[in-house]
Amino acid sequence: MPSVAPVAAEQPPIFHAEPARMPLREAVASELGAGLASSGFLVVPSQMEGFAQTGAPAEAHEVVNFGTSRKPCPTAVTVRTFPGALVAADAAPVVCPCCGGEMERHGEATVTLWHLPMGMDRTKVEVRGQRWACACGRTRIDAVPFKAAGHRVTVALLNFVWDMLALGLTLKAVSLVTGLHQAVVKAIDKERLESTYTEVGKDGARRLRRPERQARYLGIDEFKLHDGHRYATVIIDLETGHVLWLAHSKKKQVVYDFCDFVGEGWMSKVVAVACDMNADFERAFLERHPHLAVVYDHFHLVKNLNEKVISEVRKDEQRRLREEGDEEAAKALKGSRYILMAKESTRRGKDRDARAGKVVSRGNELFNKPEVTQRGGNRERYEELIAQNELLAACDIVKEMVAKAYSCRQEKRMRDMMEEVVAVCRGTGNRHFGWFARLVEGHMEGIVAHARFQISSGKVEGTNNTIKSLRRAGYGYPDDEYFFLKIFDSSRRYSPGREAVVA
Repeated sequence: MPSVAPVAAEQPPIFHAEPARMPLREAVASELGAGLASSGFLVVPSQMEGFAQTGAPAEAHEVVNFGTSRKPCPTAVTVRTFPGALVAADAAPVVCPCCGGEMERHGEATVTLWHLPMGMDRTKVEVRGQRWACACGRTRIDAVPFKAAGHRVTVALLNFVWDMLALGLTLKAVSLVTGLHQAVVKAIDKERLESTYTEVGKDGARRLRRPERQARYLGIDEFKLHDGHRYATVIIDLETGHVLWLAHSKKKQVVYDFCDFVGEGWMSKVVAVACDMNADFERAFLERHPHLAVVYDHFHLVKNLNEKVISEVRKDEQRRLREEGDEEAAKALKGSRYILMAKESTRRGKDRDARAGKVVSRGNELFNKPEVTQRGGNRERYEELIAQNELLAACDIVKEMVAKAYSCRQEKRMRDMMEEVVAVCRGTGNRHFGWFARLVEGHMEGIVAHARFQISSGKVEGTNNTIKSLRRAGYGYPDDEYFFLKIFDSSRRYSPGREAVVA
């Protein structure tokens, strides 16, 4: 982009809506000759301090595949190359870094750098600088002040790539916009992530930075890393949602490594950890830091109740009714899984929406899709189901008792209510209810701790969903180190304005 002196107030506006009436090269040459903007041009800072454009840009066209290898979409893209030179600095002698002698001029050298795109058109700049030579045989060229270190791109483009990657754009999308190869974009992204979330220790090894703030509540959960039963574990700050630790495996050693990473002083100020009913995580935290309270939230307990008790009881009852020849009663249980698992407030809300005629799926004529409204009668059907079956009625009782227990704020009261849940489950004599009673008894301390801390692992589950979305968007990440750094970055808010490294 040309660097033009500011236009005085009495000059014509620097932007006009009407298009230029001459070819681009001639128009730009005219602008450079006049030193002022005219019709059809918008003059903006080039963001390249010390660069002076010396001629009109050369235009070339490249065919870029905007599709995939299986479904190619070849598209012509314009590449503009702006010629220029470095503004001459003060006439100070150039000293040879090898022998310390004074270097002499030895011709010129040209460096080509990728610069900010203009829409979907790519941009390059050709920077002409002085070449220097020494009697000892050493040569060098003038340093380009706006070249990014390690890449043939300008600092402005590097910052632009950083911002797009921080916003969540994929490597392919950034590559198509900027014209850089995907491998170059990945290298830039990894440098960005390493500079933000890692540091080099005294031994020269790169390691994660310690958490930027003291956390009071932690959340921990495992997630599927690759096919073949390979898992990793994530630990987050429940108040901010920031990922603090990622490691392969879902064993106790992950917790030990995290405690060593943050240190005894940091862990001494953590008061509670929310997790699912993974006994290894609980034991590992309490072995290292007995003062911690492990909390099992409402979500995981109700999930076990729904999937391992209510769903299984419904299947058993449906099978029993068929064996007894009562096909009508067995048919009534078909398709009732959601109604039996839903909360009372959910059923009432759906019935209220049905009476109001709420549309749950809009129709369209283009694809011949009918409009679907909310169906009613959920509460009536639910009451009819539990009235005809004692075990389903017991499911309703236990579910309501658990919900009421988790609304308590006193640990003793919550413990009494959960012990009543255990008694009701054992009183049914059903094996699925018996399993749930043993589950509650074995995790009673963690369940009751919810009354005091009122925390949940909901943010951890949200982080797991973010990890799945990130992996799908990138079509998988074979580089686990890069993938983990991307997870760290996705858990934090986008913060623009980071300065790139200059060569």
